[in-house]
Amino acid sequence: MTITGPRLLIALARSHRALAAAVEGSIAQLGLCLSDFMLLEALLHKGPLTISDIQEKVLLASGSMTAAVDRLEDKGLLRRKSVEGDRRMRMIELTPKGARTAQSAYDKHAAHLEDLLSVLDDSEKERLYSALKKIRRASGKETRNVSNSKK
Repeated sequence: MTITGPRLLIALARSHRALAAAVEGSIAQLGLCLSDFMLLEALLHKGPLTISDIQEKVLLASGSMTAAVDRLEDKGLLRRKSVEGDRRMRMIELTPKGARTAQSAYDKHAAHLEDLLSVLDDSEKERLYSALKKIRRASGKETRNVSNSKK
């Protein structure tokens, strides 16, 4: 059987939809919504960032970003700090409680992803990763990923 472009796209889209639903469900079990988790994860791996930097990394709309920052600040998980020399700019950073929450949530999330993707052996994962990167480069839409951590 020949795998055509449209057929491959449908398979990718269905796989993405299934994984996204599983991930959202897993994150909801942690007591977080997806946007809150993505924001915490970005700060965990990148350190303090401006709202616009976070927005660029997690691809959330401005209104969603502000609402997520407000929610997480109300929970004591992050704080806004003024930037010396620029009163308009605010850095967002995790509080100690936020760092513990983010690390715990990320560890559980990563374990869940490992479990979900355990249907693939290491060789299949490497081939799939390479193929997906190749498709992304060919599409001309190379984007940076939040999970490129500074660790």
